[in-house]
Amino acid sequence: MSTSLVVYILIAIGGSALGIGVYEFVRRSSSVSKRMQQEEQARHLAQSAQREAENIIREAKLEAKDLVFQSKAELEKEQKIKLAELSAAEKRLAQREEAIDKRISTVDRRDSEAQRREQELLKREEKLVAKEAACAQAEKEHREALERTAGMTADEAKKQLLQEMESQVRLDAAGMAKRTLEEARENSEREAREIITSSIQRVVRDYVSESTISVVPIPNDAMKGRIIGREGRNIRAIEAATGIDLIIDETPEAVIISGFDPLRREIAKVSLERLMHDGRIHPTRIEEIVEKVKVEIDKLMYEEAEKIIFELGLSDFHPELIKVLGRLKYRTSYGQNNLYHAREAAYICGMMASELGLDVRLARRGALLHDIGKAVSHEEEGPHAMLGAEIAKKYGESEKIVNAIAAHHEQVEPICPESVLVAAAEALSAARPGARREALESYVKRLEKLESLAHAQKGVQKAYAIQAGREIRVIVRQEDVTDSESFQLSRELAKKIEQELTYPGQIKVTVIRESRYIEYAK
Repeated sequence: MSTSLVVYILIAIGGSALGIGVYEFVRRSSSVSKRMQQEEQARHLAQSAQREAENIIREAKLEAKDLVFQSKAELEKEQKIKLAELSAAEKRLAQREEAIDKRISTVDRRDSEAQRREQELLKREEKLVAKEAACAQAEKEHREALERTAGMTADEAKKQLLQEMESQVRLDAAGMAKRTLEEARENSEREAREIITSSIQRVVRDYVSESTISVVPIPNDAMKGRIIGREGRNIRAIEAATGIDLIIDETPEAVIISGFDPLRREIAKVSLERLMHDGRIHPTRIEEIVEKVKVEIDKLMYEEAEKIIFELGLSDFHPELIKVLGRLKYRTSYGQNNLYHAREAAYICGMMASELGLDVRLARRGALLHDIGKAVSHEEEGPHAMLGAEIAKKYGESEKIVNAIAAHHEQVEPICPESVLVAAAEALSAARPGARREALESYVKRLEKLESLAHAQKGVQKAYAIQAGREIRVIVRQEDVTDSESFQLSRELAKKIEQELTYPGQIKVTVIRESRYIEYAK
């Protein structure tokens, strides 16, 4: 019931001053209650405003914490990237320092060796000077005695003797040299030819000529677009991850992989084949596949090296040395696979050692490892023979094995017969027809140089390089060159070819001198 209704009832009933007082009291009570309600509402509003302010402050603090956390995460990420860059830089510097230390140690060793040889040469020179002085004195006394006995000077006697004996001595010397060489060839080459022929007959290896490109077949031409990717991102990712060039042209259902490193080409080929088979081709997947393929290829190379070691009946190889040997599977020289070349050389060397009664296992081991320097020759400077010797020494190979590796290109002197056999087996494997191939330009230049060396000799009329440069035939003028001089010319030309040309195997020198007498019957 409302307050006004109550007031009206009281006035109607009482109609007295008491009703008026009651009305006044009720009115005042109503105003007080209204004021209290207003104060209560104001207090509630203030509390609501305070709670909203606290909520706003709390939310602001949470946002500030989120911003601080994000900033901290970004800072840590930048720090990790910088730390990784610093670590990579430190690793590169460490590798450079190691290479420099190796180079310095090699230079120091060569320097000490040169000083030692220089001291020995000085001592020999002093002895030779003393001997020359003594010989000169004895020769002078002997000459004076002969001049007194003969009644002519030494120059006169020398001139007369040369005039009488020049032609005879030349013929006798040439004939003696020819007979000696023929006897030596008959006695020494017979057994060598039998051993070499037996070795080559028992070892026949097929080689696949490595080229600078590999062709990967694709199921359809639509796959080319997927390999290229949006704006070329996929093909760029493949090239960046493998280090090769990917050629996509009008060739139907094929993609060409181009690169000089056979190992990188193989990684790229296998990776591309797996990506096409998987169907997911994008930069992240490309990097994952390439890393997996690299690991598998390393394992494959290691297993291939272990297999060849087992075939040769060898053992006790350091695991790191097996890894280096396995890397030769994807290295070639003149188109010849280095790992299979090493295996063939090991077989040949072992057979020759068996025929000669030498250590077969030592010979095979040295021949198998003779080219391991080629596995790192593109990373470090120096001849591959010396690099290979350092690697073998590092991983605990014997002194004879190290020497066989270093001496197979005559850069150091051999210390045992097995080292000589390793060099011979390496040359035989490389010189076998079809084992290696040459660039056309270098091949033509070698033939031209061969003929020019022959034309430079005295009395040569014509010269022809035949048998793909394995033989040079020289025709001399009959009136300028005698038979004995022809024999001497062939020897001198062979020596010049050995000194000035680089070639696998051997070159046969044939000198032809003929007499022609022509008459006409009328």
